[in-house]
Amino acid sequence: MRISHPLLASLLVFAHACTPEPSPAPEPRATAAAIASVNAAASLNRIDTRTPVPLLPMMANHQKQNMRDHLVAVQQIVAALASGDLVGVERAAERIGLSEPMGQMCNHMGAGAPGFTEQALDFHRRADRIALAARQKDQQQVLTELGTTLQACTECHATWKQQVVDEETWQRLTASMPQQPH
Repeated sequence: MRISHPLLASLLVFAHACTPEPSPAPEPRATAAAIASVNAAASLNRIDTRTPVPLLPMMANHQKQNMRDHLVAVQQIVAALASGDLVGVERAAERIGLSEPMGQMCNHMGAGAPGFTEQALDFHRRADRIALAARQKDQQQVLTELGTTLQACTECHATWKQQVVDEETWQRLTASMPQQPH
């Protein structure tokens, strides 16, 4: 086919030059690896029978950061107790004790999982008892309360698992849940 009009010929050349190249087909190995990863996650989810706590990705990350900070506070409690520093014990325990912001966060995180908020608030109340025992200069009671607080940690982690969800799922799961008092 011969094009005799110069403007039309230029437009056809320009259109062809601006047409994006088709995307290459995905690598078979990459696709297989992605499918294997999804299948592995689904397999883990089937065998991990803990109750899911639905969370948006940002919330799940925030919760994990808080859990790591709780571990740091517990380590600080143990180190302070080992050196007889009851002021240090009290200060570290107060970091994981119940406060208004902590209660609000527990309510928000547990909005889609009945029972989670109550268990989270119980953990923080137990931590308050560590601080109280430290203020009373009762090292034995500090140890007792630390033990019950760690028991709350292990019970919570044995009961719940994060379930990262999208915004639509989060809204649906939390829409009918009443907010818990703290």
